[in-house]
Amino acid sequence: MSKRWTLGALAVLLLACSGFAAAQAGTVSVTVQVRDAAGQPLAHAVVQLDSPAAANASRAGSPRRIVQRQRRFEPDQSVVTVGTAISFPNQDTVRHHVYSFSPAKRFELQLYTGTPATPVVFDRPGVVVLGCNIHDEMLAWVHVVRTPHFGQTGPDGQIVLNGVPLGVYEIGVWHRRLPEGVVVPRPSLRVLASTPTQVVTLNTLSAP
Repeated sequence: MSKRWTLGALAVLLLACSGFAAAQAGTVSVTVQVRDAAGQPLAHAVVQLDSPAAANASRAGSPRRIVQRQRRFEPDQSVVTVGTAISFPNQDTVRHHVYSFSPAKRFELQLYTGTPATPVVFDRPGVVVLGCNIHDEMLAWVHVVRTPHFGQTGPDGQIVLNGVPLGVYEIGVWHRRLPEGVVVPRPSLRVLASTPTQVVTLNTLSAP
């Protein structure tokens, strides 16, 4: 038996053992693929696994920043857990008036430069749309979740959620190109030691 084959076999064995150990410990990885109605992968889709146990395990995240630079919000899309505080530094030379009228978080930071003294705490789950009352072209989204099992899809439309305890969840998926007012079904998922890739299709609007 060659040394190369031995090392390769050992690597496969270690990988298999690590997956088995995670399953034995009660956690696994869950892969979700998000596509549009034409079957194309959707990047930047927010995916979350919700359950009563997940809600109880959710904690506020580390403080975050959404910077205003060149009359844009950076980043223009964030996902945070309930209770996370976000500051809004204005690095432009013009003043901004940041606000949201979304039910999940209504607030206003009236005309200012620099960094407001008090960050905004996002204390309810839901989608929060941010705008600037002076520059209408400025838009951003904060998706607030009450679960530790969440993420955003990559260019291939996939997200791998690691460390998910075995159990029953609802899969929540959101994309900012969804038509306003559309309610996306939340399929039930039983997470087992071996859980196949979950495929979710969204009827999104065309990219601008």
